[in-house]
Amino acid sequence: MIDQATVDRILDAAQIVDVVSDFVTLRKRGVNYVGLCPFHDDRTPSFSVSPSRNICKCFACGKGGTPVHFIMEHEQITYVEALKYLAKKYGIEVKERELSTEERQAQNDRESAFIVNQFARDYYHDILLNNPDGRSIGLAYFRNRGFRDDIIEKFQLGYALQQRDAFPKAALAKGYNEKFLASYEVKTKVDGKDVAVAKGTGICYKRDDGQLVDRYAGRVIFPWISLSGKVVAFGGRLLDSRTKGVAQKYVNSPDSEIFHKERELYGIYQAKKAIVKEDCVYMVEGYTDVISMHQCGVENVVANSGTALSKYQINILHRFTNNIILLYDGDEAGIHAATRSAEMLLQEGMTVKVCLLPNGDDPDSFARKHTAQEYRQFINDNATDYIRFKTSLLLRQAGNDPLKRGEAIREVTKSIAIIPEAIMRDVFIKEAADMLGIEEKRMVGYVADQRLANKRAEEKKAAMPTTAQTPEEQAPPENPPMLDAPIDANEESILNGQSSMVKVQRSTFNVQSKKALYKYEHLVMQLLVRHGEQTMCELTDEEGNTIQVTVIEFLDNNLSQDGIELSDPLFREMFRQAVEHRLDADFCAERYFINHPDSAISQMALELVSDRYQLSKYHFKNQTIITDDKRLEELAIEIATSYKYAIINEELKEVMQQLQDPVVAADQIKCAQTIQRYTELREIQAELAKRLGERVVLSF
Repeated sequence: MIDQATVDRILDAAQIVDVVSDFVTLRKRGVNYVGLCPFHDDRTPSFSVSPSRNICKCFACGKGGTPVHFIMEHEQITYVEALKYLAKKYGIEVKERELSTEERQAQNDRESAFIVNQFARDYYHDILLNNPDGRSIGLAYFRNRGFRDDIIEKFQLGYALQQRDAFPKAALAKGYNEKFLASYEVKTKVDGKDVAVAKGTGICYKRDDGQLVDRYAGRVIFPWISLSGKVVAFGGRLLDSRTKGVAQKYVNSPDSEIFHKERELYGIYQAKKAIVKEDCVYMVEGYTDVISMHQCGVENVVANSGTALSKYQINILHRFTNNIILLYDGDEAGIHAATRSAEMLLQEGMTVKVCLLPNGDDPDSFARKHTAQEYRQFINDNATDYIRFKTSLLLRQAGNDPLKRGEAIREVTKSIAIIPEAIMRDVFIKEAADMLGIEEKRMVGYVADQRLANKRAEEKKAAMPTTAQTPEEQAPPENPPMLDAPIDANEESILNGQSSMVKVQRSTFNVQSKKALYKYEHLVMQLLVRHGEQTMCELTDEEGNTIQVTVIEFLDNNLSQDGIELSDPLFREMFRQAVEHRLDADFCAERYFINHPDSAISQMALELVSDRYQLSKYHFKNQTIITDDKRLEELAIEIATSYKYAIINEELKEVMQQLQDPVVAADQIKCAQTIQRYTELREIQAELAKRLGERVVLSF
């Protein structure tokens, strides 16, 4: 673990022009530098580098950030690895926390396992290419599958001799410890309990007589290579002549501290750059599917190799793209696999499409029959977004049976309800309603009910105590106060922006309303990122002590008082972190977010501080302008009040639509409630308008 002092030294030393110049030819333009973007096919210089801000940004594809994030994106490495890369470049010694004896031993064992795996990969690959049996059996098998020599080299394919003691003898002769050739367990403490942890590689196993034997003897070998390029495991396949009636055609490395199958994706190392370039990834099932697609020229492809897709695997893919196409056989098993994977991907916020290949073809066989251009064209012509795919499939299965059609509606509703992005839900609701032949507003209601049911289920699960607790311990803690001492009532109104609003109700906002509010949320976040840690005003507590109120504290108090949360998930997370870290020593919102390890947050922070967006353009009817130099107190109150005014306006539009709904008009109770809400909103609107005076906050 790198200590914070070292991280700060690296961030201070790394100069964006110096770092980017290692990869991009830059030329000076004014106070900045420009060049061709390394992240997309750029023909005109759209990549801008700002020495003063120490950031870079492509105004075509949007990628960029600090020196750390540039290296992360360009080299496809983690945040910590990027820090170490820059530390090496600038000659900074990386000081990591001192490891205990047990931790140091565990680290040594882990590195030893990687070294043994690397030896095994080279051994099996050499056998395939240079041993007579390897060439006549293993290499002949791969060539019969149509694999070229360059593809065999790219994936480091190999062959294990049929002599079961051949590999262990070779490894022991090279001096490798036999405990790392097999698997073994050690006891360790986790939360005070003894837990068995698997160690070693599992390439071999021991017979009852103690003899080591090769787990993969007589099989062709597919190495698993991690994102960082390390060999973490192997897959071994029996040859075609031996697979008849055999249940285990494939054998994979057992789980260990360096390999958990649900956390790895086959082919990710070879595919990561292509995934970034194409901004899309194809998901297939098997090793040969991946290899054949690479050979035909389609490289942005990975396989989960027969396991159910896991959150770990989805998180890996999410680092490179938000778009995934499930590419499976067109038979019943392929459809089932696509459905099983798509639900998890939707829940994690990815854009999911499904493409089923013609009957009788899998990605491997289809790739061997077509060029890359033909393959991509087929996918473009046949890939369907998952909700449409599922709806069509269920309707086809339901036929004219009304009960089955009702079940289809329920199943589609469940899938739409798990989509986290509200705008995408709205799009799919409209499309599914059209396909299912039901009113859109009914579909909206079904989805809302399902989301509420999902939320209650999650809350119930979260509320279940893991150990015996008293009722007081089970009760949720109150939010801690923002300030350490009470404030006079007459000054509290400044902190809360003189708030007296009825809590807003935004659960039914449509896409247009959410887009309108996003503009104001963008302004709130600009204020927070640029000025969050700065003192907005000074207040006096009951004892006469002066209390400094920062912009972050003002915004948190002001918005939470009226039950307002930013609707955009990314903004909401950034706001939460700002509040959480506001008391950290030397906290600077701009520095914190621009250097954030989460690339989505750092990219948004980069946009929020970009010179293209100005907080200073607050227009009045008399054409006067409030600039950033004016008191932050006035600016902050202006933005918060304008945001609330926008929320009320959007809810008023929604309420007006409800009043025009014949169903609401026919229901006396619901109609009366809606009219009452309309009256409340008009009163709040009048109060906010009074505070804003004649000012029109921003012309969008």
